[in-house]
Amino acid sequence: MSVLVYVENAEGKFKKSTFEVVSYAKAIADLLSTDLIAVSIGTVAQDELNVLGKYGASRILNISDDRLKTFVNQAYATVISEAAEKEGADVVVLANSFSGKGLAPRIAVKLKAGLADSAIGLPNLENNSFTVRKTAFSGKAFALVELSSAKKVIALNPNSHQLKEIAAEGKIEAYQPEIKESDLRIKVTDVVRATDKIALPDAELVVSAGRGLKGPENWKIIEDLAEALGAATACSKPVSDAGWRPHEEHVGQTGIAVSPNLYIAVGISGAIQHLAGVSSSKTIVVINKDPEAPFFKVADYGIVGDAFEVVPKLTEAVKAYKSHS
Repeated sequence: MSVLVYVENAEGKFKKSTFEVVSYAKAIADLLSTDLIAVSIGTVAQDELNVLGKYGASRILNISDDRLKTFVNQAYATVISEAAEKEGADVVVLANSFSGKGLAPRIAVKLKAGLADSAIGLPNLENNSFTVRKTAFSGKAFALVELSSAKKVIALNPNSHQLKEIAAEGKIEAYQPEIKESDLRIKVTDVVRATDKIALPDAELVVSAGRGLKGPENWKIIEDLAEALGAATACSKPVSDAGWRPHEEHVGQTGIAVSPNLYIAVGISGAIQHLAGVSSSKTIVVINKDPEAPFFKVADYGIVGDAFEVVPKLTEAVKAYKSHS
C-alpha cells in the first residue's frame, strides 16, 4: 500500500501548487503510515525533481517520453493509473487544476476508485471511514464525501493546504510506462502561456475589477495595486466580454474559479455568477461606491467609496507599509 501523487509541471518547472499537493499527499501518507511516491511526466531537470523529496516524496518516478512532452489527457491518465497499479497505491492525489479536473475522473474510472474533487481538507479516518471535505455548488457550500472504495482519487483545490518541508531526499527513478497509440489520437500543436503574469489558479492574492472602472484606460490603478501587493489581476465577465481585459483574466462561474488567501473586488456588483467563482477565497475585500452592491453581503471587509480615490490611496499605503517592514 502507498500514496501516489501526480506532480504537474509547466515547461519543466514546478509551481507552488505542485509542492502544496505533495505536502498534502505526504500528510495523507503519514495518516495511513505508508510512503509517498510522486509521478512526474515530461522533461524536468533533476535539480527540480530533487525538490520533491523536501516535501515528502520518498520516490519520484520520472517519465520523459517525447510523446508526452505536452499534456494529453487520455495518455496522462493511462500513465498515472498504470503507475498507481504497479506501485500498489490505494490513494492517488493530484491538483484540482485545469488539467487535474480532466485527469481525476479518468483516473478514477480506470482504477475503479471513488473520487473526491475540489478537496480542501485532509481525510478523516475515524471509525474506519475515509471522509474528505470538499467545496460544492461552485464553491457556495461544503460537502463531506465518504470514499468507501478500495482505491481513492483526491483532487486538491489550490491554496487549501500549507506547504511543509521535511529533512529528506527522494530517490529518482526512470519509469517507462506502456503508452498506447489510441491514447495519443489528440495532439497539442501549440501552447501559449502568459509568462509575464502570476497565474490566477495559483495566485494567493488577486485584485479584480469590473465595469465600475468605466473603461480599459483606467486599469492602471488596478495593476499598480496588484504590483504593490505581488498579486494577480482579474476581471468580471462583462469586462472581458467588452474586450477591456483578456479572457484569461475572467473569474466566475463561466471563467476561472479562484481560491486565493485575499481577493480584492473593485467596482464589481457581485452577481451570483461571479460569486460562484470566488467564494472559496479566504478573505474578500470589496470596494464599491454603491452601498447596496450584493458583493458586500459576502465580503469580510468593505469600503464604500469611489474606486478612483480609494485604490490609489490603498496602493500608497501598501507601498509605505512594505518600505518600513
